[in-house]
Amino acid sequence: MQTQPAWIRCLALVGLSLLAACASGPEQPKPSPLPTVAGTFNVQKLWSNQVGAVSTALLASVHGQQVAVASTAGQLALIDASSGQTVWRLNLNAAIQAGVGGDGQRFAVVTQNNELVVVEAGQVRWRQTLSALSYTPPLVAGGRVFVLTGDRAVTAFDGATGQKLWTQQRPNEPLVLQQAGLLMPLGDQLLVGWGGRLASLNPLSGAVLWETLVGTTRGTNEVERLVDLVAVASREGSSLCVRAFQAAVACLNGTNGRVAWSRAAQGHQGLAGDAQSLWGVESDGKVLAWQRQSGAPLWTQEALRFRGLSLPLAWSSHLVVGDQEGWVHFLAPQSGQILQRINTDGSAIMGQPVAVGQTLVVVTRAGGVFGFRAE
Repeated sequence: MQTQPAWIRCLALVGLSLLAACASGPEQPKPSPLPTVAGTFNVQKLWSNQVGAVSTALLASVHGQQVAVASTAGQLALIDASSGQTVWRLNLNAAIQAGVGGDGQRFAVVTQNNELVVVEAGQVRWRQTLSALSYTPPLVAGGRVFVLTGDRAVTAFDGATGQKLWTQQRPNEPLVLQQAGLLMPLGDQLLVGWGGRLASLNPLSGAVLWETLVGTTRGTNEVERLVDLVAVASREGSSLCVRAFQAAVACLNGTNGRVAWSRAAQGHQGLAGDAQSLWGVESDGKVLAWQRQSGAPLWTQEALRFRGLSLPLAWSSHLVVGDQEGWVHFLAPQSGQILQRINTDGSAIMGQPVAVGQTLVVVTRAGGVFGFRAE
């Protein structure tokens, strides 16, 4: 069995409290050397900013020409991606465990004290204590804030007041991943990953509309049987492609849950895609491409193995991944050929690179926020 990445942790659930259950596996093999760049694609660094060190699994949140980012120590900032200037910055004075979620008006994070914090215009609007830790960015949509906690509960709050509206919970499994799970809107549905299942909830009431099994349990112990659906999914119309942790990649109809195809895959991060293709990173750093409609393999790129790759992003007719040494790599989406790379501050690229208008934005472990533009 392939060893897990060094940062992966899992947790045992005891009642509503979370206890550490397992630590990192063996050290990873030596990273592959930087590969030869084979293209003429030019990328220019436009600006840099700073948010503070990031050691938890935080994701950036994009809205128009602005991007919200956070640090583990509690800094939350909204940045104009065209200039790199800070729109507002707020110190929550509490370590952030999950975030950032937002709708352009309200932004939400979860602290390590199990507190949901919602911010508007750079000021705290309200706070609510949660039933358990959360590693998934809150979803802010339709005037509500939705939270997926480690006890497999989804809770909805009124976005303006913080009033709790409903809670829906699936029976607990012994372990959950200490990383972001799947929580997203699709039309008038709220989609959530419950273990290896994708569930559709009514966002107004929390009622379960349907469930689909994506990843099945396997292995001889609880750690090997973890199959949580992970953030981020790739959506094109009603086509939704998701990853079950270290088990499978699958594409399905997001309106009714019917699975179009599923393939075994040994990755722990989400996916990027377009109408024709789907891309993902395996836990050993191989970058894979599949045909979106059928799941047929298209290509494999092994030149970045063991470099601790980030979530992938399709951007400016290229596929983008960051690595643990702060390099941002640009691949040809049709072939996997490595066309260009650019450095940041030497620390790992965290979460997922994001596209903000014409600007590519990445956040590093050291807290650097960098904006790039294709020439």
